[in-house]
Amino acid sequence: MPYLQSNIPHFKCWVRREYTHNHEKYHGEFLHAMAVAVTTMPCRSLSFQVIFTGINPEGSEEDNVYGGAMWARMPITALVADEPFEEWPLPMATHDAQPWDCSSHTHAVYVLDRATPCPWLAKIDGEMYPAKYLFTVDYTENEIADDPAQHKQSHVLHLLDAGEWTGNVVALPNNRVRVTHPAWFETGEGAPDFKPSAHIHYSKSDLDYTLDVNRVFDNIYNEED
Repeated sequence: MPYLQSNIPHFKCWVRREYTHNHEKYHGEFLHAMAVAVTTMPCRSLSFQVIFTGINPEGSEEDNVYGGAMWARMPITALVADEPFEEWPLPMATHDAQPWDCSSHTHAVYVLDRATPCPWLAKIDGEMYPAKYLFTVDYTENEIADDPAQHKQSHVLHLLDAGEWTGNVVALPNNRVRVTHPAWFETGEGAPDFKPSAHIHYSKSDLDYTLDVNRVFDNIYNEED
């Protein structure tokens, strides 16, 4: 299983330029890039390996000095989807973009194919916004990641119609999203009556079963009495 960094289904994006200069200048400016890998570090938000393309925002005549340059561990709050905007989206607080930090260096990256075609609904700061699903990051080999009551996935999305946040890239757990697909199911409304399970399920949890060798080894090679 990958440790620290994984390839992702790459996506084009814009990077908030102040992140490339220690937040000292270039606020409100953007550099075009491709996000090609993700990094997970405990107690930090997701970050990304990006390759800059050298494409300038419309109306900019700046020389191409960035094409092919790379940056590692670019925070998720630096990324904006490669979509046409009338106005650039405002920055989000990290706790809005990813309310639960990564819980382990060890992770998996995958795409939930059946949950991909239609927009998701993302709950951020008490409001539901439509979002485009990109991929999921899941974690293990950590006390929190492997605790059934605490486990969180990070579903990476970009916001579609979220007012001043439209286009921002976010990473949300299951309890902050809903999948939609009118051909397969009707999307519910209101709060599901769920409670995280604190139980771990495994075959040897029943002591009576574990101590009964006849049951444990009751396979097809045993002759019936």
